[in-house]
Amino acid sequence: MIAVPYYSGFEQAHDTYNAIGAASDGNIYYVLCSESPYEGGKVCRYDPRLDKTEILADLTEICGEHHARAVPQGKSHVEFYERDGKLWFATHVGFYEIIEGMDRLPENPPGGLGRYPGGHILSYELSSGKFTDHAIAPHGEGILTMVLDAVRGFIYALTWPSGYFLSYCIETGKLTEHGTVSERGEAGIPGSDYRVLCRSLLVDPRDGVVYLSTSEGDVIAYRPGAPQPEKLAGVDLRLDYFGKYDPCSPGSMGYNWRKILWYEPEEVAYGVHGNSGYLFRFDPRRPGVELVERITSLPSKKSGMFDQFSYGYLGFQLAPRDGTLYYLTGAPVYRNGKRVAGVDQIAKGAARGLEHLHLVTYCIPNGQYKDHGPVLYADGGIPTYVNSIALGPDRHLYTLARFEHQGKTIQDLIRFPNPLANGASEK
Repeated sequence: MIAVPYYSGFEQAHDTYNAIGAASDGNIYYVLCSESPYEGGKVCRYDPRLDKTEILADLTEICGEHHARAVPQGKSHVEFYERDGKLWFATHVGFYEIIEGMDRLPENPPGGLGRYPGGHILSYELSSGKFTDHAIAPHGEGILTMVLDAVRGFIYALTWPSGYFLSYCIETGKLTEHGTVSERGEAGIPGSDYRVLCRSLLVDPRDGVVYLSTSEGDVIAYRPGAPQPEKLAGVDLRLDYFGKYDPCSPGSMGYNWRKILWYEPEEVAYGVHGNSGYLFRFDPRRPGVELVERITSLPSKKSGMFDQFSYGYLGFQLAPRDGTLYYLTGAPVYRNGKRVAGVDQIAKGAARGLEHLHLVTYCIPNGQYKDHGPVLYADGGIPTYVNSIALGPDRHLYTLARFEHQGKTIQDLIRFPNPLANGASEK
């Protein structure tokens, strides 16, 4: 599959996680992130009918902080959620300070800048193009992940680095803090109270209960109206097939699920565990985790390796029409018949080494797994650092990946044909 890269006009575009989605207006919305202490990330739109990209706004300006002289809103780390003609999303910090070898919230920003103000919950009205700033996270923390309960009109979010659980009522505009979910989160000390935080929240649409995981492998449930989330009894993710992890150590997601999605026909959730690449089934009403299939690429399966990206991959999405899961995952690179090995240990979630990008699909109704092979650029280059996916209405798949632009490596939009779409072909 040949991917077409698009330069959207932001030369500082850096790695993006999750922040892409297909909206009901037929367009693809995405955020190009920034690691600069002086410039925020950009909200962008791609129109498949015109084959055109455009920058809609700067995140810091949307949040009303462009004159604040503080660390900017550098990224969005969440998907776009649509409700009543609006896209809902949130902001996160993109510039970090290395403290004791780890990425931390900047304590000593350069150039006389103030500290990061905190992540914002935002909306974008599709009909008018108007952005609205709704709420700001407490304690100057970024918003790491969020989910929308479209039925009841609530947004739930988790902050970084401490892991505060938040709820936001769209009708009243009230933001409520419900305490932390996992020790001191990623603000903690490795070997002590450090815990990598969950990157994907799940809402059961039947009752509005929110679920998340912890690096220890526990499942946490928040029941609407409760003061704080609580550990769910009788279920955990500490499965032998996932591997063995020290929850106090950075470098992996531990026993956390990487991404989880609701599947309405069965009234259950399907999730994927990062690093091992196992697909599992989670039933909230009869708490338990059932392994379904290992959905890594075929080359990864044959080599017996874990994911090269130690956190796993966020490019995991469901096509509700036919119950097919789409998964962008990695595959080992071979040179002269020998696998190119990566490093054994890393301090945070990152690629251990070079890898190919593969598209894997899994059809839930018939249990069919298929590795569709590598995604490449026309010149033979490899899209790298891929952690997002959107299913376009135009028989194409979209993600954000690294590529070279005018001698510089950036991360921007790419698209390639959906092999399961009838008559899919590149124009």
